[in-house]
Amino acid sequence: MINILKVGVAAAVLALGAGCQDLKPMQADIDSLKSQVSRLSGDLDGVKSAADGASRAAAAAQQAATSAQNSANQALSAAQAAQQCCDANSAKMDRMFEKSMSK
Repeated sequence: MINILKVGVAAAVLALGAGCQDLKPMQADIDSLKSQVSRLSGDLDGVKSAADGASRAAAAAQQAATSAQNSANQALSAAQAAQQCCDANSAKMDRMFEKSMSK
């Protein structure tokens, strides 16, 4: 039984030794993976840079939209004031016309 176990262990050692002997293809795969990782790292830097640029553009667009909204609010306020003045003038003219007609 011990002899069978020794033979099994020896066979396993030989099988592992034979599998580990041919490291050249594995080294080529490792080198290929290293080059892919470095290329992807560069791509990632480019994507990060583009995302940062898009974020800055979005912030600038938000600021422009806020400025436009403020200008629109000021224009609305001025238009409402002008309308109130126009309504007051119309009422004044109506009173003057009624006063002149009553004479």
